[in-house]
Amino acid sequence: MRSYFQSQATRALTPTGGFLGGFSFSLNPYVGCAFGAGGGCPFCYVRALPVARARPGAWGSWVIAKSNLLELLARELESLERAGKLRTATIFMSSATDPYQGLERRTRLTRGALELFAARPPWRVLLQTRSPMVERDLDLLVRLGPGLIASITVETDDERVRRRLTPTSPSIARRLATARRLRAAGVFVQIAIAPMMPNNPERLAALVDEAADRVVVDTYFAGDGSGGRRSRALGMGELYQRLGYGRWFEPGAELALMDALRARLGRERVPFSREGFNAV
Repeated sequence: MRSYFQSQATRALTPTGGFLGGFSFSLNPYVGCAFGAGGGCPFCYVRALPVARARPGAWGSWVIAKSNLLELLARELESLERAGKLRTATIFMSSATDPYQGLERRTRLTRGALELFAARPPWRVLLQTRSPMVERDLDLLVRLGPGLIASITVETDDERVRRRLTPTSPSIARRLATARRLRAAGVFVQIAIAPMMPNNPERLAALVDEAADRVVVDTYFAGDGSGGRRSRALGMGELYQRLGYGRWFEPGAELALMDALRARLGRERVPFSREGFNAV
């Protein structure tokens, strides 16, 4: 059972650095992530950060909505515009939560942010989610045009792997259907195979080819910001061994998938890890 709360934020746009250094700002409408309920995403590095202690209880058992987010964002976009910086601003939404979890149906913070972006467009907004709820806002995604990248997380082609490792996430087929629908409407779609889970390389390559303009692959070792130390500390090595996936939790396990993707889609459509996420 999840609990929902509201809080006042001090700012909407947070300057980025590190892994997302190619972006000017990150925007997180929520604190916490309902997809993490019951250990739903055991690899999530955010659960090990101070933000995961914003409320008592396990990560995924609570979500906080930033109730004043839209008021703050409107002011900050206006300020960037006055300073002549809006047209070069790049925004990653979201880096520490999913902008489309259940609470969004009620609060509509993500939709409100997209409406503000449509009124004052930055250079680029990357909208990162694993939720088909993003389809609700297709009208705004289309309106934002080339300034918007819809990035859909699809870590594997294997539904059994999905159920064993991320049981609270939408099915692979449903997420791919969302990606295809957005792309058919003219939205630039990125598939984020991040982190890569056990897969059939040729089958996964075929599935994402028709669903995405670009595919970014990331791993537990390249993408956790610590060469795999965070992922090991979260117990991912032990979990993979217990499930019989031990060979997949090794540096280089992604090479067969990278080869299959690049053979089918072309190298330019398949960047890797940090380079790929920062290709704005």
